[in-house]
Amino acid sequence: MTDNTAANSEQDSELPLMGHLIELRNRLLKAVLLVVLLFACLFPFSNDLYLYLSDPLRSLLPEGSTMIATQVASPFLAPFKLTMVLALFVSMPFILHQAWSFIAPGLYKKEKRLAFPLLASSIVLFYLGIAFAYYVVFPLIFGFFTATGPEEVAVMTDISAYLDFVLKLFFAFGVVFEIPIATVLLIWSGAATPQDLAKKRAYVLVSCFVIGMLITPPDVISQTLLAVPMWLLFEVGILVGRFVNPSKDDDAEDDVTESTVVD
Repeated sequence: MTDNTAANSEQDSELPLMGHLIELRNRLLKAVLLVVLLFACLFPFSNDLYLYLSDPLRSLLPEGSTMIATQVASPFLAPFKLTMVLALFVSMPFILHQAWSFIAPGLYKKEKRLAFPLLASSIVLFYLGIAFAYYVVFPLIFGFFTATGPEEVAVMTDISAYLDFVLKLFFAFGVVFEIPIATVLLIWSGAATPQDLAKKRAYVLVSCFVIGMLITPPDVISQTLLAVPMWLLFEVGILVGRFVNPSKDDDAEDDVTESTVVD
């Protein structure tokens, strides 16, 4: 009897774990399926998408200059890679929703109230960072690059190198625009207070320019266009963080609720 009871209890403890693993697998499959489906729908327009992406540079090239492909497979691989990345970016709200649906049952009520707005805001801010890079940063830095080169040197950028360059900037600006979320999380977790962060404003401003120097092209324009939004977004995070500072009473209430459910 003792052995049977132990075996049954062991099986009962494994069932929830297997259920979570199955749920995780199903949500991952849904996310992958959506990415593949979007890629299949977008791939026929991959060349048009690349032309749209390269327009900020092509419109500024000197007369007679054009973009080139230095490798045999580049005319196919560059649009292919762009389409795959675009399908992933477009699918990001659904992917994050699947992640949220998986972890939400294990969160406290207070955590849910804060986590969902932060999740939705992070998606919007990431897209805003990409849009800012494309519509504001690219015209300025490409105008600077094409205008400062030697007169006898023809500007003919490789399509693969251009794609890698803009994807790097997209990712950099997308992550930078998440600074308010990171700031709010620091305040909410108790690792810092709005007052402490405000006192370090000067150090943050210097750090923004250092980071801008490291992850952008070596020109003052792109460094400034990254550093200034970083600092402004940090200030936004401090402002929002003043309204989400966690209260000990809410934490105690969550603990009481959890103990009541367990009992």
